[in-house]
Amino acid sequence: MKGSHRIIVESRKVKYDFVIHRNITVITGDSGSGKTVLIDLIHDYGRYGADSGVFLSCDCPCKVIDSEDWERQIEETTGSIIFIDEGNRFLISKKFAQLVQGSDNYFVLATREKLPALPYSVNEVYGFRKSGKFHDAKQKYNEIYHLYGEISEEKNINPKLVITEDSNSGFEFFNEMSRQKGVNCFSAGGKSNIIRQLEQSQNEEGTILLIVDGAAFGSEMKDISECIKTQGNIVLYAPESFEWLLLSTKEIPEVNVETVLQNPEEYIDSKEYVSWERYFTDLLIKSTSKNFIWAYSKKRLTKAYFAPRIVNAVKAVMKLVDWEKDK
Repeated sequence: MKGSHRIIVESRKVKYDFVIHRNITVITGDSGSGKTVLIDLIHDYGRYGADSGVFLSCDCPCKVIDSEDWERQIEETTGSIIFIDEGNRFLISKKFAQLVQGSDNYFVLATREKLPALPYSVNEVYGFRKSGKFHDAKQKYNEIYHLYGEISEEKNINPKLVITEDSNSGFEFFNEMSRQKGVNCFSAGGKSNIIRQLEQSQNEEGTILLIVDGAAFGSEMKDISECIKTQGNIVLYAPESFEWLLLSTKEIPEVNVETVLQNPEEYIDSKEYVSWERYFTDLLIKSTSKNFIWAYSKKRLTKAYFAPRIVNAVKAVMKLVDWEKDK
């Protein structure tokens, strides 16, 4: 399954109108924010159709799964958007994560829990907010909104310490950029270790720049956001992935993926790629595989990627970050 899909769900009292772009979308928020109401409406429409009093519009089937035979239902469903409400304990299970991987469906998960087994994007974590009336005084319009952005609300970031989620090629690259700037760079060795790495750096003076693969970092955002608020000197930069960053420079010879970067959802099949991070890694590897100088490896970068024009192009993409050496 590919592409973006607009979903409109409406009853006499409430209306939801939103677009999902990837195979995993998480809707979170406090009790009473509208998550369960949305799923109940879709469930009623699935059982009774128009007789339910619910209007549902989407270019593909929408289905709610909440029963004991959830495994069978997921395996037998294809080309659909599957909604699952919080309270279903299988959401946090390894079996559910395995079924999502390789599924020809999109999943919309309403939950306040952390789902570390699922690689979902920081850009696909949403909340609901009410934004005015609709048709009459009784009907409320619920607008979906991004809960987290790509980067912390900062400008002209001048890091004194850099921490990367990556421990391979991404760390290697940012370690060199940090060396040129004259600051230290550490690898957290994976997203689950980032909080511990930040705690070890809490006495650090100046701005700490945290670089993560945004396409698969959604499960960590609640904890990281609290850490940013508490510590005060942390700035998060969350591009799709390090590979996406390199592709976005448009400086790698004979690699032309501009149309893909403009609308990735039209090219990334959920059955083949459980996250966009994996897709961009595969895309860069395949695009450079026949060029010995530029052949990309996630384990170790060739010297070509440290060329000044590549480094400067990455700096240009990371336009809010000041990578120039402190005077």
